Amino acid sequence: MSVRLEKLQGLLDEPLLVTNPVNVFYLTGFKSSNPALLVDTERVQLFTDFRYASAARDIAGVEFVEAKRDLLGDLASRLSGRIGFESAYVSYAGWEKLRSNGLELVPRPGHVESLRAVKDEDELASLRRACAITDRVYERLAEERFVGRTERDLAWTMTQLFHAEGGAAISFELLVASGPNSAKPHARAGDRKIGRGETVVIDAGCVVDGYASDYTRTFATGTLPDDLRDAYAVVAEAQQAALARIRAGLSGVEADGLARDVVERTPFAGLFGHGLGHGLGIEVHEAPRLSPESGDTLVPGNVVTVEPGIYIPGRGGIRIEDDVVVTEGGIENLTHLRKDVVEVG
Repeated sequence: MSVRLEKLQGLLDEPLLVTNPVNVFYLTGFKSSNPALLVDTERVQLFTDFRYASAARDIAGVEFVEAKRDLLGDLASRLSGRIGFESAYVSYAGWEKLRSNGLELVPRPGHVESLRAVKDEDELASLRRACAITDRVYERLAEERFVGRTERDLAWTMTQLFHAEGGAAISFELLVASGPNSAKPHARAGDRKIGRGETVVIDAGCVVDGYASDYTRTFATGTLPDDLRDAYAVVAEAQQAALARIRAGLSGVEADGLARDVVERTPFAGLFGHGLGHGLGIEVHEAPRLSPESGDTLVPGNVVTVEPGIYIPGRGGIRIEDDVVVTEGGIENLTHLRKDVVEVG
């Protein structure tokens, strides 16, 4: 049985039904669109349907049970008594189905996510490889022509670079936002042609061994207007202020404030509208969160993004994002890209 399963067993007051496929993968290494894992102190049962049965039988440390494709309906007829469930993942319809045969369901949100938030050495090794690939891709991208190409075309070039450098997949749909579009934090790459004298915000990452990197850099297509040049300097200062002081023991609110306080003391106050960062691992967004609304406290082994931004409506935006490991005394920065303004043609 894996160390991860043993740690989970130590958290349980009753058997826990794990139905989030990401959490099943984390605990067992088993990938499926239709899995469930029943974790008890004495045994662990893995349920899935015929399509995945062969792979499931090869998973060590679990007892495989072939189930119907209607997995929750099948489990409702197989299980009895008091069962914990992932209330943040199970829908209301799924909850009704599970309890249809009299199961006593106890909401247990966050058990597996709390384990996932602290990375072991194998996970950190995968993240380091993903970040090394992302470093190389951004370096190669800076040599590409930007001006006159569409955002969508540049995003496709970057996707090809990730493939060439060894990424198993991209972490998410690549964000390439130019000119006024870069003032939208989550703008999608579209058909706008990139012009001169504007910012181009690029947010991208790749997957290695199931673990994702997530970087943002802001490029300049020539000399920037004064407001965008000044905004870049403030974002760089805000990020450095956070990187210099993030450490275990800080709350997510405190970590966010390290960068936000810098921005709020400038003419760009109010234009940093999202949180400072988020956890990174199997999913691009996971615990812990760094934001004014966070309820998390940082511990050694957390991997988080640090990504302040300033977004000037109708003009352009700036964001700089690194991936870092939280340690007792500070951070290990997995990102090795330059932070100054990179001018591209």
